[in-house]
Amino acid sequence: MKQQLIKQIEQKMVRMLNNAQIEKLHEVLEHELYAVEIIPKQTETNLTPSKKNFELLNDFLAAKQIEGCSARSISYYKSTLENAIKILEKPLNQIETEDLRVYLSEYQKKNNAGKQTIDNIRRILSSFFTWLEDENYILKSPVRRIHKIKTAKLVKETYTDENLVVLRDNCTNIRDLSIIDMLMSTGMRVGELVKLNIVDVDFVNRECVVFGKGSKERQVYFDARTKIHLQNYLNSRTDNNPALFVSLLEPHKRLEISGVEITLRKLGRKLGINKVHPHKFRRTLATRAIDKGMPIEQVQKLLGHQKIDTTMEYAMVDQENVKNSHKKYIS
Repeated sequence: MKQQLIKQIEQKMVRMLNNAQIEKLHEVLEHELYAVEIIPKQTETNLTPSKKNFELLNDFLAAKQIEGCSARSISYYKSTLENAIKILEKPLNQIETEDLRVYLSEYQKKNNAGKQTIDNIRRILSSFFTWLEDENYILKSPVRRIHKIKTAKLVKETYTDENLVVLRDNCTNIRDLSIIDMLMSTGMRVGELVKLNIVDVDFVNRECVVFGKGSKERQVYFDARTKIHLQNYLNSRTDNNPALFVSLLEPHKRLEISGVEITLRKLGRKLGINKVHPHKFRRTLATRAIDKGMPIEQVQKLLGHQKIDTTMEYAMVDQENVKNSHKKYIS
């Protein structure tokens, strides 16, 4: 209780003192309260989280929105942090590292959650408490001493050349063929694909501008085959929708992410191809580009990744190429 009181006093003074002064204040409080016994007064407000917690959470979410986070990401942040705040039942400036360790451990047991899920929660907590620290609402983030949780690195599948030929040959309409070509040729995200309008496509230079995560623009490129199939698809349409891809049935609304995912999943099941989904095309493009010698920095720019580590996770270098390189440079 004594340490908690000291922390509360320091917290109230943090906006008025610099780091050296805070350290001196801490030293004085420790000395003066050394022989003092402090007995907490039990009140109902100690048993429930303060309204301030949720006010600060809303401020944090507003900050993330301004930074360009997608609505989906903000929703994930919100649900994750609201759950933690409700379970911990403490003001944010009183939450300790051990509180969070216990919370993560209990969450894992209760929900039978995997290591990746727990590390995602840890990462969100870290972002929130680091923001609180930067904004001087707390002295130091209690997540600092909770290290990244090691997870197994699984080699994720990519499409083989045969897979791609079979998928293309078995499309029952030109729209689905154009979608497969566009995803494979550009490496764009499915969310970027469904936002595209016809006017966004430059057929002369075989390129288009997409809006990625954080509403960031980037240029992507497609090959001649994609151009021909895309033009044939657009020429076959009778609707006036500005969207590049629309539903097959009237009133031909803009195609949504779920529509693309369902279409590809059905096609994969019909053909017996494992895990056919939009993101797999993106990973396949990254892997092929690196295997063929494209500099990783250019692959990063092509995919629109902020960090190069993310690009490396997408691109699983073909083991046969590793073997050939070993023969060439080492053996």
